[in-house]
Amino acid sequence: MKKFGFNSKFRLWSIRIGPSEPPAYPAGRRTQNSELSVRNKGFTLIEIIVLIVIAGIIVPVIVVPFATGIKASGKPEMATTAMYFAHQRMEELMKYYYCHATLTVTGVGVFVPFTTGGEPNYTGQNNIIYVDNTFAASGSDVGYKMIQVTVTDPQGSTYNVYSVVTRF
Repeated sequence: MKKFGFNSKFRLWSIRIGPSEPPAYPAGRRTQNSELSVRNKGFTLIEIIVLIVIAGIIVPVIVVPFATGIKASGKPEMATTAMYFAHQRMEELMKYYYCHATLTVTGVGVFVPFTTGGEPNYTGQNNIIYVDNTFAASGSDVGYKMIQVTVTDPQGSTYNVYSVVTRF
């Protein structure tokens, strides 16, 4: 026997072929929606669309900070490279004695450029000035010279290394 019915809860038309009464369930085991729960074993199109919309909202919230972190991860490498060049230059200057011509005082604010090991994106400069025993700038030779080495990375950040050589 065919039976047509309209389920107002889900707004669906259903067709039942077979006995007019639903099958008998053991006492206490039948629920109000037991027939519906047996038939619905997949996802509806609306559920899948809702899932895609929610994923479209949540995924960018997760991916954007991750991508930003990956993009910024090159900065520590640039800082390490710049400090390497600064320390390398400082060691080149520190191997000379106080009176050597390489350690000629350039004056306050006067920087001498140098090459940074074949890396064209890094620029370097050094400055040599007289200082007193408190490391304050001194106009005359009191036995101390401060060497300042500055390296600039491709993004424009500067890294400084300082050292003092003495005549004593």
